[in-house]
Amino acid sequence: MEIKAILQALPSLSISDRLKIAESALQLVLQEKHSLTKDEQKQQLTLAAMTAIADYVPGSELNIFSDLEGEDFCDDPDEDFYNSGTYVQR
Repeated sequence: MEIKAILQALPSLSISDRLKIAESALQLVLQEKHSLTKDEQKQQLTLAAMTAIADYVPGSELNIFSDLEGEDFCDDPDEDFYNSGTYVQR
């Protein structure tokens, strides 16, 4: 399959399928990293950054856990964990 045909097919694919293709392409590039030119390395970093940005936008699957409501057990200023008798220093 030629690159032109692949690029023309991309818009008709689901986001999930496009991400799978991008991930597969990135894995192939990583396997051949030692032979990359400086420009190819920059392209690889650009693709990785664009993917990471998409992962951290509001409402993305990666951020879903930050929206959970509930008690935050770690930041309770009234609780001194180390002096409560439950912490055993070794």
